[in-house]
Amino acid sequence: MIRVTFVSADGISHQVEAEEGLRLLEVAQNDGQPLEGTCEGQMACSTCHVIVDPEHFARLPRAAEEEEDMLDLAVGAVRTSRLACQILLTPELDGLVVRMPAGHRDMQGR
Repeated sequence: MIRVTFVSADGISHQVEAEEGLRLLEVAQNDGQPLEGTCEGQMACSTCHVIVDPEHFARLPRAAEEEEDMLDLAVGAVRTSRLACQILLTPELDGLVVRMPAGHRDMQGR
């Protein structure tokens, strides 16, 4: 099992355990995190934007150009921003910490 800590925009932490091979978006949605994931992992939106803890960011594979393009549209994107749909949980990511951005844009423009 891979441990993941979600930190809400107001600083509340919640840790879950997930199976290796799952996408972070699926784990987050199953945990009730506020990630829409409208495009269902097709990198056609930025509604699953998360901010990865800098310590763990270096453990992730480099983002594809398409993901970086989508992150340009994400509200509050920073250097360690990623799309949760593109993070595949591996043993190297055990202990992963991700923050929910303070703002977001869903597909209804909210």
